[in-house]
Amino acid sequence: MQMGSPVATFALNINSFLGFIKKYIGDLFISTRWYLLLIGCVVLFFVAFFVHPLLRPVIALTGTIFLLTALDYVLLFFTKGGVKANRIMSQRFSIGDENIVTISINNTYPFRIKGTLIDELPFQFQNRDFQLPLSIAYRSRETLTYPLKPSSRGEFNFGNVICFVASPLGLLHRRFKPVGPATVKVYPAYHQLKKYQLMATSDFMLSGVKKIRRLGHSLEFEKIKDYVQGDDVRTINWKATARSNNIMVNTFTDARQQQIYCLIDKGRNMKMPFDGMTLLDHSINAALALLNVALLKQDKAGLITFSNKVSDIIAADRRSDQLHRIIDTLYNQQTEFKESDYEAVWSKVHRGITQRSLLLLFTNFETYSSLERQLPFLKKIAQRHLVCVIFFENTLLKEIHETNPDSMEGIYIKTIADQFDLEKRLIVKELRRHGVLSILTTPKNLTVDVVNKYLELKARQMV
Repeated sequence: MQMGSPVATFALNINSFLGFIKKYIGDLFISTRWYLLLIGCVVLFFVAFFVHPLLRPVIALTGTIFLLTALDYVLLFFTKGGVKANRIMSQRFSIGDENIVTISINNTYPFRIKGTLIDELPFQFQNRDFQLPLSIAYRSRETLTYPLKPSSRGEFNFGNVICFVASPLGLLHRRFKPVGPATVKVYPAYHQLKKYQLMATSDFMLSGVKKIRRLGHSLEFEKIKDYVQGDDVRTINWKATARSNNIMVNTFTDARQQQIYCLIDKGRNMKMPFDGMTLLDHSINAALALLNVALLKQDKAGLITFSNKVSDIIAADRRSDQLHRIIDTLYNQQTEFKESDYEAVWSKVHRGITQRSLLLLFTNFETYSSLERQLPFLKKIAQRHLVCVIFFENTLLKEIHETNPDSMEGIYIKTIADQFDLEKRLIVKELRRHGVLSILTTPKNLTVDVVNKYLELKARQMV
């Protein structure tokens, strides 16, 4: 113990010394203003070498600068006070939307501080020089906000919030780290769900086309109401009419409790980028909006994701937490760069979905031959379910198609683009020939077209 005691004391002294260095020197940074003043003094000393009367004033100026530097150090490190902050943001972000991050900063120094705030953003944003100017009056609080627009899903890890503050002298900076690391999950675009909820309760589609409502031919009775011009006379309720002495008609609503499944392809063909996001990202956003509308329409929502094998299955249901289960499943889905196995999908659907359902398949077929490989399995699925295949137009090829080339190379490129565009149309025709519905759309219009298609099928009582 006697031999170990000096060693322990020495180690304690070393730790204390390192702590002192870290607290009073490690967080010290010299400002640009101090370097400029020092350069000015050097220049004046050079001039004073030739003009001797300037020597004493230059020495006095230099000494004053060092005294002010010592005073600035005392103000920043030995004056009671500091900087406290909080990072305020949602626990989850919405992909493709602007998410607001707020940083609340409290200055407890007895003087105004200026400086720079650095928030260490997640690496997914690839922004290594993000900083905000800082100016807070003495003993007051300031709030800084900035938007973040993630273009991918998953976990995003924030680093520290770092503040470099200076006193009114502005010769030195002291570093503070008032906020530590944090993790936020980026989910599919749930901010846009409210935008499409109106479609579930109104009589109009988002494009402005009025929904087809076939009163008297739906499966579920809704109510008895007064007859108005345009109502189907075949729906007149004669008993209610006799009792009320007014013409009364029966109205019916769409059938409920139907099963709606979104099948999302995670194969390598869904990695194609568009507007900063992949086709898989756009498909997930559209599927989430559609399933939310389906739940509002009293239908059951389900989900299947697959690539070379079936990855996730959420059975169709109307539970209160069904949408949250779907969001938690979708937020971290990534393409696996493998060939999609439609036979495995058919096997899972055949065994797991016994009731006739609407299956919306989000995928992408670039060529007619790619469809031919999967068509036998789509035909088998369509024998028991209503299948709608959703795939994408190549907007770049569409732009080339609309050009008027003036060179031989341009003519070749346009001919190839026209051939690819023709194959997309042939895919739609071939699917229709085998009783499979299809939507050929752009990623920009994907959500609107998919939700409109679902509402149209509901109105036509195909679901």
